[in-house]
Amino acid sequence: MSTPSRYEDEIVISWAELHRDARYLSELLHKIGTWKGIIAITRGGLVPAALVARELEIRVVDTICVASYGAGPAGGAAQSQGSIQVLKGVAGDGDGFLLIDDLVDTGKTAQFVRQLLPKAHFATLYAKPAGRPIVDTCVKEFKQSKWIFFPWDIDYTFVKTIKDGGRATGGGQ
Repeated sequence: MSTPSRYEDEIVISWAELHRDARYLSELLHKIGTWKGIIAITRGGLVPAALVARELEIRVVDTICVASYGAGPAGGAAQSQGSIQVLKGVAGDGDGFLLIDDLVDTGKTAQFVRQLLPKAHFATLYAKPAGRPIVDTCVKEFKQSKWIFFPWDIDYTFVKTIKDGGRATGGGQ
């Protein structure tokens, strides 16, 4: 995996960790009250929204489809944030709804969507300092300098043992 140049380090979120964090987010949201439905911010919010919908037994799930990231000059994981485009919106101001995303990073997209749905309760699994003030509820916070890889971003492959020519990853390299 390659960390984009403006990031010091990377974090890989496993499916098990994401699921555990989504269940914890659901628990926090359940304690707050009942909800009319969920609005997932695509694409990152789709999986967390599905998990929260299951845990809270919410049947009304909609999407707000926005695009703000494009491939960076290096391609791959490196992405650059550009102007925000609404590809599909939702009616109303979000009153009684959960607005779900996977991560709030710089807060640019979050702030834009928050303006469209000011009465929605905005919940994310993960937040970085620049975007955290925009979110109502989150599970974990990471440094701004961390690049987050989600389970859908990575591919698990067989790794040779060190004895058989495999290379160590991480640690004191």
